[in-house]
Amino acid sequence: MKIRIESSRIIKPFYKHTPPPSTTSHIPLSVFDKVTYEAQIAIIYAYHPPTPPNTGIELGLRKALAVYREWGGRLGEDEHGNRVILLNDEGVRFVEASSSSTLDQVMPFKPSPSLLSLHPSLKDVKELVQVQLTRFTCGSLVVGFTAHHTVADGHSTSNFLVAWGQACRGLRVNPLPLHDRTVFTPRNPALIEYQHKGVEFMSKLKKEHSLNEVHHISEDVVVHKVHFTVEFLANLKAKASSMNGNNKPYSTFESLLAHLWRVITKARGLSGFESTQIRISVNGRTRLNPKVPNEYFGNLVLWAFPTTKVKELLREPLPHATKLIHDAIAKVNNDYFRSFVDFANTKAKEEDQLVPTADMNKHILCPNIEVDSWLRFPFYDLDFGTGCPYMFMPSYFPTEGMMFLIPSFVGDGSIDVFVPLFEDKLPLFKKTCYSLDLLED
Repeated sequence: MKIRIESSRIIKPFYKHTPPPSTTSHIPLSVFDKVTYEAQIAIIYAYHPPTPPNTGIELGLRKALAVYREWGGRLGEDEHGNRVILLNDEGVRFVEASSSSTLDQVMPFKPSPSLLSLHPSLKDVKELVQVQLTRFTCGSLVVGFTAHHTVADGHSTSNFLVAWGQACRGLRVNPLPLHDRTVFTPRNPALIEYQHKGVEFMSKLKKEHSLNEVHHISEDVVVHKVHFTVEFLANLKAKASSMNGNNKPYSTFESLLAHLWRVITKARGLSGFESTQIRISVNGRTRLNPKVPNEYFGNLVLWAFPTTKVKELLREPLPHATKLIHDAIAKVNNDYFRSFVDFANTKAKEEDQLVPTADMNKHILCPNIEVDSWLRFPFYDLDFGTGCPYMFMPSYFPTEGMMFLIPSFVGDGSIDVFVPLFEDKLPLFKKTCYSLDLLED
């Protein structure tokens, strides 16, 4: 897939009905922003013709940036050395590109390094958002979008993308984002009821040691896309919930994740006495009491960490793993979020050698797994004026054990999962990923 870059430039917010605001203000990072991933994340959209012109998409983006000013700013520090988002309107990168092939010659996109040519580079980027529009000879359009995770989580980013589409269609952005990141104040006195050191925070020396460990080279990792049909998911959910004593079935997400945890662990061939855990993002908007509005713009995520021994995970039936996941997620409740806020504002500040455990620089997660679920985000609602995308996916991200769950472009409730594994472990994964019983034979 040969991509030719036609232009690359910086575009800035467009204030149509109001005078430009001050460009010397800033927004302090919240404690949730400070423990999330310090990295750019890339996603890819595909649109069938007819598609709107680049000029219309660009103008809509500039209008949306006037509402979501953080994206057009830069990360920096205030006069006290605290990390902030500078609202300086320096703008985002806007790239126009073309391909000499038709889209059906490269679709459906499979996870491969070629996807990296469909969005701007993620390395050494000062812009907080980058956009690349790639036109194919058939009239199709691929939109590559990158965003800095420190500024916003997946929930907030998807809201911004919907707003971008609204602006392109001449609509007012609705709902408007809530920009106040100072709402997470510690209690007085602080009440730290849970362990946060070793969970959201870790020793700086320990983190540096883990990054210096020798791992397989990334070329050994293959990102495999696996499709789970609605029928398979229903059967899986029924099996996972078959021993649930409270008669309330586990969610499709919990059931599928438990299944994948077991299949991946079996494929890895780990020792039975080894421990394995999953890092699961938990959205605090509905967990906190009082609830934080869905319009809150920023990061508001902590993590659940179901953990068990390999032999127990594989020996016990599927409901056992599902219960581990369900119970771990349930524990990340209002009390846990409040405890984290108190710890991050007191103990974490006192111990300057503590750093976040969230890390995009670790390329091998074995024996553990991490999951990013985009099942509830309205990513498919990005409509520039000629209809919603027919395909949406993450970019190529070959971190072993880092899974992405997204709604399938089929649109029937089925799910696509992107699973990065070492190449020699993939055959056993493929053999068992559609079996409900093989692990228990």
